[in-house]
Amino acid sequence: MKVFYKIVDLQNALFEDRKSGKKIGLVPTMGALHEGHASLVRKSVKDNDITVVSVFVNPTQFNDKNDLKNYPRTLEADCKLLDECGADYVLAPSVEEMYPTPDTRQFEYPPVSTVMEGAHRPGHFNGVCQVVSRLFYIVRPERAYFGEKDWQQIAVIKAMVKHLHLPVEIVECPIIRDVDGLARSSRNTLLAPDERAIAPRIYEVLKSSIDYSKKHSLKDTHKYVVDSINAVDGLEVEYFAIVDGNTLQDVAEWEDSPYIVGCITVYCGKTPIRLIDHIKYKD
Repeated sequence: MKVFYKIVDLQNALFEDRKSGKKIGLVPTMGALHEGHASLVRKSVKDNDITVVSVFVNPTQFNDKNDLKNYPRTLEADCKLLDECGADYVLAPSVEEMYPTPDTRQFEYPPVSTVMEGAHRPGHFNGVCQVVSRLFYIVRPERAYFGEKDWQQIAVIKAMVKHLHLPVEIVECPIIRDVDGLARSSRNTLLAPDERAIAPRIYEVLKSSIDYSKKHSLKDTHKYVVDSINAVDGLEVEYFAIVDGNTLQDVAEWEDSPYIVGCITVYCGKTPIRLIDHIKYKD
């Protein structure tokens, strides 16, 4: 496995691979890698001749400077994991290398980019589109791999790919969870032991709400989830949205759509750490 810090060096290597007819897969990450990322890399290795993994904490998608400052950075451990997973190339650029000049492009894809995370984190998805589009132009992959934990992000990236007419297939991969149900996330490393102990309650409640929803209205199910999680000392729901899985717009009744997803963001602990998850009620 080769690690590149300069974009041009990676592009030179990929030029030779492409000349040989090799297919290229890309796994964009912000580092602090875990089994969720590893599953994406292994999928890409299986599907493609060359797998590129980017490790870059992208400043333009953070609307909280402290969140950016505290985001875990573990490049040495990340590279060890990626080597074990069979990745071929790692791109680990500096901010100056990725953005030699400020990226002033604006990406807006309503309604998918303006609700939920888009409403609560202004500018977040614009930053995501800035960095992911740059990576697509740099690597020119046939396929790019994203985890379903960031479910809304996938919808936004698909909209961007369509808008920019990019020849890349977006491959969605299942959420990887710990044995207690907590969705794997780089942010989990920031949880104190007592916070980590209560975080799995989020998914426990989401799972239990599936059975609850079969005998209750959508409005009652929404209240059940929010009240149950807020009843746990140390957890506070920022938002819980029950939406159409295609448009990401709120639905009022279970009969309103054949594809319904509940998306949640919860603050955990005193710091607090912001955790996201989702559950499919109808798909």
